[in-house]
This record gives sequence, structure tokens and C-alpha cells, in this order.
Amino acid sequence: MCAMQITSPARRMLPLKRIFDLLLTIPGLVLASPVLLVIALLVGWQHGRPILFRQVRPGLGGKPFTMYKFRTMTDRRDSQGNLLPDEMRLTRLGRFLRATSLDELPELFNVLRGEMSLVGPRPLLMQYLERYTPQQARRHETLPGITGWAQINGRNALTWEDKFRLDVWYIDHWSLWLDLKILLVTLWKVLRREGISQPGQATAEEFMGSIPENGG
Repeated sequence: MCAMQITSPARRMLPLKRIFDLLLTIPGLVLASPVLLVIALLVGWQHGRPILFRQVRPGLGGKPFTMYKFRTMTDRRDSQGNLLPDEMRLTRLGRFLRATSLDELPELFNVLRGEMSLVGPRPLLMQYLERYTPQQARRHETLPGITGWAQINGRNALTWEDKFRLDVWYIDHWSLWLDLKILLVTLWKVLRREGISQPGQATAEEFMGSIPENGG
């Protein structure tokens, strides 16, 4: 799939945003290295190998990149060899990692590589690119983030449409102060374990596209 062309002023913020990310990410990785090691050992023990969950996601302009997370689910299958539902494969360790957002720590390496930012719209699935409205697709006018404006305003408890509106709001109102605010509020939200999943879902349900307001 071809990457989207970015014509928005959002591109001008990227060099400054990159410096901000590196100033926080490099010392953050050093400080977090013991935690990363312990989690890796626990995941390997509980879930087996591979320790990391790898998946291609759309980044800046829709360009694909491989995102890294700690695995939170096993590969348990039914008698026909099909993977069991998420809620049956999600372990107690996996629930803890998700509730504390520790499963997302490997994404710091994506930030280090310039594929992600600390703050930005969350990178979703490649197939969603074809389902966005033109306005929703604007969420790819900046680097995807580990956390974002939508995450501190409801996270997975929001509808997809609300998430995308918040993502575009962030694109139009970006500043370093806003990124810093989002990071600080994220720490508070993680401690309170808010908005981890949608009601009645182990994870967020799949986005199937928005229904036009005029019904057409």
C-alpha cells in the first residue's frame, strides 16, 4: 500500500518532537532496563517464545512499520487448530501487563528508531486504512504514539469515532506542552488502571468503518 501524502502543517512539528522524544526515551530505556529484563523472563516463562508480539502497523503517512510489545496471550488452540478467543488466551500475567501498560514498554525501541513518538495517535491495524473517512485518516499526519490524547480521555472505553475525533484534535493543537501534559496524565491514568478495554471486551473490538451521518 502506498504511503499517504502529508500536506498538513503537522509535518513541521516532527523535528522538534523527535528531539523531545529522544531526550526522554534514551534515559528512560536505561532506567527501565531492569524492568524490561524481569518482564521478558516472566513472559518467556508464562507464555513461551517469542517473548515479543510483533505486528505491522501504519505509521507516519500510513507507512508500515513493525511494532513491538510484550506478549500478553498464549497460543492456545481448539481441537481443530484454531486460536481460542482472546479472553481465553489472555493470562493473569497478560492482564496485569495490560492494566499497567507494561506490555507497551518495548515500543520505546520503536520511538528510538523514529517509527513512533512517545505521544501521538495509537498505531492501529493496516486494514483500517481503507476504512477511515478522509477526516479520520488525518490521524496519520504525525507519528503514532505510545500514548495520546484519546488514551487520556477514555482510551478503549471510547467509541472508535470519538477516538478518531480526539486524534485529529491532537493533530490540530499539538505543542510540546500538550505532549508533556499527556505524558503526565498517562502516568496517573496507568496508576488508576482506567479505560483498559471496552465494556464486555477483553480488548478493543475491531473497527469496521464509520456510518456516514447522512445515512448514505
